[in-house]
Amino acid sequence: MFDKLEDVEKRYEELTKLISDPEVIANQSEWQKLMKEHSNIQDIVEKYREYKKTKQSMQEAKELIEDPEMKELAETEYYEAKERIPKIEEELKVLLIPKDPDDEKNIICEIRAGAGGEEAALFAGTLFRMYTMYAEKKHWKLEVLNENETGLGGYKEISFMVTGKGVYSRLKFESGVHRVQRVPDTESSGRIHTSTATVAVLPVVEDVEIDINPSDIKMEVFRASGAGGQHINKTSSAVRLIHEPTGIVVECQTERSQFQNKDNAMRMLRTKLYDIEKQKQDKEIANSRKTQVGSGDRSEKIRTYNYPQGRITDHRIGFSIFQIDNFLNGDLDEMIDNLIAADRAEKLKGED
Repeated sequence: MFDKLEDVEKRYEELTKLISDPEVIANQSEWQKLMKEHSNIQDIVEKYREYKKTKQSMQEAKELIEDPEMKELAETEYYEAKERIPKIEEELKVLLIPKDPDDEKNIICEIRAGAGGEEAALFAGTLFRMYTMYAEKKHWKLEVLNENETGLGGYKEISFMVTGKGVYSRLKFESGVHRVQRVPDTESSGRIHTSTATVAVLPVVEDVEIDINPSDIKMEVFRASGAGGQHINKTSSAVRLIHEPTGIVVECQTERSQFQNKDNAMRMLRTKLYDIEKQKQDKEIANSRKTQVGSGDRSEKIRTYNYPQGRITDHRIGFSIFQIDNFLNGDLDEMIDNLIAADRAEKLKGED
C-alpha cells in the first residue's frame, strides 16, 4: 500500500507543476483533464502526508521519553500518535479504493410497474413521490422526461432526470425490484396485497462518451397524451426513437416542442447504450463478490416495503428501518449510507 501511496504523491507533485505551467494552461482541454486528476488524488496525498507527519511525531516523542524533563509530555504525544496511526491507515485504505467514474454524474431514473396490476402502478407512483421528495431535500433538480399515467393516479412507467452534486453516487443502489406489501385502496376486504415495481438508475452521459451513428436511429413523431385523454397536444410534438442495432426504444412527450422532446430522447438513448456496457462491467465485478450490493442487477428483488409492520428491508445487506412514513417522505439517507458502507467493505475485501 505504501509503495502505491509514494507513487500517488509523486504524481501529485508532478501534476502540481504541470497545472501551473503557462503552456499547459494555454491548452484548456489538457489543463482541465490534469486539474481533474490533481483534484481526484488530493485527498489521498493530504491523508498520506498526515500519516507520515504522525509517524514522525511518534518517533520524535519516543526519543524524548529518555529525557527526564520531557518524559511526561513526550509519553502523551507518543501514545496519542500511536493511537491515531491505525485510524489513518484505515482511512487511507478507503481513499485508495478506485472511485466509480460515474459517481458525480446526473441520472435518468425509470420506474416501471411490475406484478400486481393497478396496485403496482400506484406503488410506482409512491416510489416516484419518494424520490421527488429526496431530491428536494438534497436541493437537486428533477425533470420528468416521459410518463404513462393510469386512471387512478399511478404510473405504468415514468422516466425522469435528476441533476445535482453526486446524484449517481447516492442513488445508484436503487436499481432493482422493489416489493410492496399493503392493503390497497382498491381492496374492499382488507387483504394484504403484494406487488412490485422495477427501478433503473442510469448515469447520464455526454455526447463524447458514446458515439451513435445517425443512420442507426429511426424517429417517429406522435401526439402526446395522458391518462383519460389529459394533456393531449394538437400537434405531433412527442418523439419516439428506435435504435435499430439494439432494438432500444425511447419516448419523450413532456415538452411542448418536438425539438426539446427529441433532445431529451437522444439523452435517454445515449444513457441506455452506455448502461449496456456498464451492466456488463458491473456483472463481471459482482461475480467476484459474495453479495451484489453494487451489481445493479435489475431482476434482483432488492427491497420490501411492508406497510402493516411499518418496515422497509433491504435484502442485499439485511438492513431494516421501521419508519416507513418518514422513508416514503424522502428520508433515505440512513439506508443509502448503509448501502455505501457495505459496498465499500466489499471493495476493501477485494483489495486485501
